Amino acid sequence: MKDSKTTSEVALPYAKALMDVAQAHQVTDQIGSEVADLLVLLEDSDELKAFLANPVLDTEAKKAVLRQIGEGQVNPFLLNFLMILVDRNRVMFLEDVLSQYQVLLRALNRSVLADVTAAVELSEAQRSQIQERVKQLTGAISVDLAVTIDPSLLGGVIVKVGSQVIDASLRSQLRRIGMQLTATA
Repeated sequence: MKDSKTTSEVALPYAKALMDVAQAHQVTDQIGSEVADLLVLLEDSDELKAFLANPVLDTEAKKAVLRQIGEGQVNPFLLNFLMILVDRNRVMFLEDVLSQYQVLLRALNRSVLADVTAAVELSEAQRSQIQERVKQLTGAISVDLAVTIDPSLLGGVIVKVGSQVIDASLRSQLRRIGMQLTATA
């Protein structure tokens, strides 16, 4: 298991290097979109993550798989970057590096990620309301939503932006009412 401090110490410099290359060639958003696609691919494929993290496997085999995935699909700068990660035995940190790139891109674009937990799937109107509210609270230009469905909330939403938490769930409201009733009894 990777130590989070070590992971951060490795991932951030590589993410910054990728950002520097992307900025120099004015492809930050394009690479950001491709990074998001790669993260979805990694999230959906435990086999791919295990393959890339396996230290016994040959680097050429890992490069071949990444070329097969990336050629014609991602910017050549990103593909070259992936090859460098393999060459330097850092490909096991790929997911963390790509996530750090997204953090850097959001900061560059004055965008934030809001983790939203809802009891049911949100409509487009509800998503827009949440995005507008988060923009007001944070001063961000744009807001990306990562929505998770949790039926145990009963209703409402919980929104996390960085260390801020807005708990507007029905479960939380019922808990507060119960505490108030207990306090007055």
